[in-house]
Amino acid sequence: MSIIIKYSNQKSSRADENLVLFTDDKFSLGKLKNYLSTSEYLYIQDLLKTSDLKKKLFVYELNSKKKIILISIKKKLKTFDIENLGAEFYVKVNNGKNCEYSVLSDTVKSEQVNFLGYFLHGIKLKSYQFKKYKTKKNDRVISINVVGKKNKPSNQIQLKFKALEAGTFYARDLVSEPGNILHPDEYARRLVSLKKDGLKVNIYDNKKLKKLGMNALLGVGQGSIRGSYLVTLEWNGAKNNSKPLAFVGKGVCFDTGGYSLKPAKFMEDMTYDMAGSATVVGLMKNLAIRKAKINAVGVVGLVENMVSGNAQRPGDIVKSYSGKTIEVLNTDAEGRLVLADALTYTEEKFKPKFIVDLATLTGAIIVCLGSEYAGLFSNDDKLSNQIFTAGENVEEKVWRMPLHKNYDKLMNSKNADMQNINYVGGAGSTTAAQFLQRFILNKTPWAHLDIAGMAFSKYGGALNSGGATGFGVRLLNKLIEDNYE
Repeated sequence: MSIIIKYSNQKSSRADENLVLFTDDKFSLGKLKNYLSTSEYLYIQDLLKTSDLKKKLFVYELNSKKKIILISIKKKLKTFDIENLGAEFYVKVNNGKNCEYSVLSDTVKSEQVNFLGYFLHGIKLKSYQFKKYKTKKNDRVISINVVGKKNKPSNQIQLKFKALEAGTFYARDLVSEPGNILHPDEYARRLVSLKKDGLKVNIYDNKKLKKLGMNALLGVGQGSIRGSYLVTLEWNGAKNNSKPLAFVGKGVCFDTGGYSLKPAKFMEDMTYDMAGSATVVGLMKNLAIRKAKINAVGVVGLVENMVSGNAQRPGDIVKSYSGKTIEVLNTDAEGRLVLADALTYTEEKFKPKFIVDLATLTGAIIVCLGSEYAGLFSNDDKLSNQIFTAGENVEEKVWRMPLHKNYDKLMNSKNADMQNINYVGGAGSTTAAQFLQRFILNKTPWAHLDIAGMAFSKYGGALNSGGATGFGVRLLNKLIEDNYE
C-alpha cells in the first residue's frame, strides 16, 4: 500500500468524491455548508446528535461510492497530537482497496501552524510497511488530493517532512532486513550509496581497524565470517568550521550472544540489535536531504556476534582504542565493546560539540521502562534537558537515569582495567552506561540512549504499524532544529 499526495487549488465536483473536512472540537457544521449538499448536511447533522463527540474522527458512508470523513480539531493540540490524528485517519481508510480522498484545506481552522503538514506527515509515518520479501505484492494506492487555497504546507515544510520520512523509513528498512541479507559487509556497502545525498562516507575495514587498535570492536566480530567495520558519515551544512554534532550507533547486525549464548526463544529478533546504528544513519540521511545548516557526523560500528572456533571467549582480555584494557566476562555484553572504541575515536577524531550514542544495549532498560521511554544517561545537564524536551515534543520519550562514581566499582576487574559486565547483580543499564562513560576521555558533553525497548514494536504504536520504529530519528532531528540550527 502506498500513499500519493497531490495539491490543487481547484476542487472537483464529482458526486462520488470522498471528502475529508475539518471542524471544531464540538463538531459544529455551520461553516461546512458550502462544501456539502443540503441532503448531506442534514444527514450528518442528524447523526451527530446521537454520536459520542469525545471522538476525534467520524466516517460517514453516504452510499457505496461516497464517504465523508469529519475530523475535529481540538484546542491546544501538540504537533504529535496532529500527527496521531493523521495516523488514525490512515487506519480508518486503509481497507485494502484503492481509494481516493479530497482533503479540503480551507476547512482547517487551527492555532497550530502547519497543521495540515503534520496531519499528512502522520499519515505517511503510519503507512510504512516492510513487505520486501512478500512474493504477493500489494500495489494498492491511497490517493490524497489536498484541495483549496488556504493552509497548505509550503514547499519548505513539505521538504522538511519528506526528509524526516526518508530518514525514518531508511532506518526502519535497515532494522527490518534479515541477518542473512544485512550482514556487516552488505551494511557497509549500502552506506556508500548515501554519498548521493551529499554525505561524506569513510569505511574502516578489519585491516584498518586493526592498525588503529580497535580491538574491543574487532573482538566482538572475530567469530563471524563477515568483516567488521567502523563507518563515518559526515554532513557539512554550516558555512563555518564549527565543531560538529556527533552521533554514534551500535550496529550488531545479528547477536547470538557469542559463547554466552542467548536462549533460542526470540533470538530471531536479534536482527534489530543494529537499531542504534540505523537511527544514526537515518538521521544523517535526513539532515543531508533537508540540507540542515549544521555540521554533523555519524559513526557506526558494524559487527556480527557469532559462535565459531575463532569467536571471543569469556575471560578474554582486549586492549581498546583508548588504551584501556577490558576483561570480557560475558560475550553477550558486546554492544558496549563496539561503542567503547567508536566513542573514543569520535571524540579524538572529530572533537565534537557533543556526542549522543544510541544502542539496543540492555534488557534491563526494558524491565525498568518498558516500551514507553528510552533510557537516557548523560554527563551533561544541558544536553540531557535538551534531549528530554525534544523527546516530549515529538513523543519519542526518554527518561534520565543515574550515573555515579560509586557504580564504577561494579565494573572494575582484578585482571584488567575493567570488566564488561557487573556480576554482583542489579543496575544493569546504569553499569553499562557507566562503562561507556569511561571512554569519553576529554569531558565532551555526552549522552547515551538505551533504546532496547523502543526500536522494535511487536504490536505497533501511534505512528507505526508494528515492527521497526525508527525511534530516535525524529527525536534527534528535533534536538538539532530547536537548539543548534
